[in-house]
Amino acid sequence: MNLQNELQVLDEPLLTFGYSQQLEHPKDGLMLYGPYYNPNPNGRLRIGLIATTTGAYRYSQWVKKFSKVIYPSKTNNPNHTVFPGFQTLFQTEWPEIPTVNLHVDERSLNKAIHMEDRHQAIYSAVSLYADAFISFMNEQSEISIDLWIVVIPEIIYRLGRPQSKVTKEERQTSELLMNKKTATRLLLHPSMFEEDNRAAQIYLYDLNFHNQLKARLLEHKAVIQVIRESTLMPDNFKKSNGMPLRMLQDPATLAWNLGTTAFFKAGGQPWKLSAPRPGVCYVGIVFKREILGSNENNACCGAQMFLDSGDGVVFRGAVGPWYSPSNNQYHLTKEKACELMGLIFKTYRNNHGGLAPTELFIHGKTRFSHDEWEGFRETVPESCHVVCVRIREERSIKLYRRGLTNIPRGLAINFSSRKGYLWSKGYIPRLQTYPGREVPNALEIEIVRGEADINVVMSDILALTKLNYNTCIYADGVPVTLRFADSIGEILTAGPIQNNLPPLPFRYYI
Repeated sequence: MNLQNELQVLDEPLLTFGYSQQLEHPKDGLMLYGPYYNPNPNGRLRIGLIATTTGAYRYSQWVKKFSKVIYPSKTNNPNHTVFPGFQTLFQTEWPEIPTVNLHVDERSLNKAIHMEDRHQAIYSAVSLYADAFISFMNEQSEISIDLWIVVIPEIIYRLGRPQSKVTKEERQTSELLMNKKTATRLLLHPSMFEEDNRAAQIYLYDLNFHNQLKARLLEHKAVIQVIRESTLMPDNFKKSNGMPLRMLQDPATLAWNLGTTAFFKAGGQPWKLSAPRPGVCYVGIVFKREILGSNENNACCGAQMFLDSGDGVVFRGAVGPWYSPSNNQYHLTKEKACELMGLIFKTYRNNHGGLAPTELFIHGKTRFSHDEWEGFRETVPESCHVVCVRIREERSIKLYRRGLTNIPRGLAINFSSRKGYLWSKGYIPRLQTYPGREVPNALEIEIVRGEADINVVMSDILALTKLNYNTCIYADGVPVTLRFADSIGEILTAGPIQNNLPPLPFRYYI
C-alpha cells in the first residue's frame, strides 16, 4: 500500500454553542458565546452538599474562588486558558451556600474506613453518605436538587479502593462476625437466620467507594460529583518533605473541567456537534465481569446510546455467561441482543416523537458475532440501516513527519473499503502543540457487520471524540461511545443486580 496516495486529513469537527455559533475548541465557544443549552438561564444551581465539617469548610472556600477569575499558571500558552468564573462562563450562578447541607460525622467515618474487613469498611463508609441522602429524600422529597457534591477526605480516597490496606496501628475491629468466605457460602446457600443473610449482602458490593456510592444511589436518581478535599484546597496537603501531596492540573484547567462536568450533570448542555447527520444513533456496548457468582464467565451487559445532539442514555442489560476465557471476548446470545436492542430502540422512539433512527452504528472493542448481528437486525425495522464497528487502539503502526511537529490530528488511512486507521490524537494548530507524551497511536476502525462508507464512519468517530463533557479539552482520543465503557460497567456491577433499573441519562454514571 502506498501510504502517500492513501493518506488524508479529515476536517476538524465544529461544535455549536450559544446563539448557534460554531467553533472548534470548547473553551473558545464557551468563553465567547456561552453554553448551547442552559435549562436555567440567569438563574442559580440548586446544590446539595454531603460532607464532614472539615469538608464543608474547604468546599465553602473553594466556591468563593470558583465564582471568580482563575488565571492559568502558564501565560501566553494556547493550551492554557483563563477561567472567567462559573457564572460568567455558564450564565448560571453557583451559590456560595448550598441549598441543602448534609453532615457526615468525621469520627464515625474514620472508624468505619479503618475496619479490618475491607468489605465492611467501605460499605459502612458509603452508608454514612448514602444514608444521609436517603434520610433527606424521605423527609424533604419536595426539595429539588440539580447536583449533589460529595466531598471526601483523603483517607477515604486512600482506603476506599480495592487494593487498599489498613496498617496494624490504624486497624479497627470490624462490626460484624463475618468474612468474605462465609458470606460467599451464605449467598449460595442462605441461612435460616435472616440477619446473617442480610450481612452477607455487604460482600456483593464493589470495594470502591466512588463506584459503590453511585451504584447504591442510582435507584434514587441522584446526580453526584465526588470531589476530594485535596482538590478543593491542595495547599493544605503536603508530604513529609514539604512537597505537594498531589500533582494536580493547572488551577484554571481544573476549574474548566469541574465547571463543565458540573454544568452538564446539572442538566445543561455545554456544546453539541455542528454538523450531525439527522436520524443517526450511536451505541457503545459495555461488558463487565461479575466477580461473585457461581459462574466465573458471567458478565453484565449494558449499552450507551448517544444521539447527534450529544445526549446519552445508559441501559443495563442482562447478566449471563457472555465472557469466553478462550479468546478473552464478550458476546451476547441472539435472544439477549434482541432484548438489549429493543430497549434502545424503544427509548430512541420515545425521545423522538415515535420516529425511528435511519442509521444505527454499534461500537465495540471486539468483533460482533453472527448471533449478535442477527439479534440486532431482527429488532429494528428494515428502514433502519444497522452497522457494527470494531474500534481498538493499534500500537504496531507508527507515523512520523519531518520537522518539529507531530502528525496532525485527523490523519486517516483507508486500508480497504471496510477498514481504516484514524489518528484521533496529534498536532493541533489551535493549541500549537500535540497534547501528549508519546508518538500517537491510531485507532483501528473496522466495519465488521453491515455496509457503510469507511470515510463516513471515521469522520463520525472523530466527531464523537469531542463529546466528552467530563472535561473541557479540545478533543479526546477515544469516541464517547467507548470512552466511559469500563467505568460505567464498574458502576453497573458495583452492587447487587437491579433488574428493574430503568434507562438513565449518561450524567448519572460519569
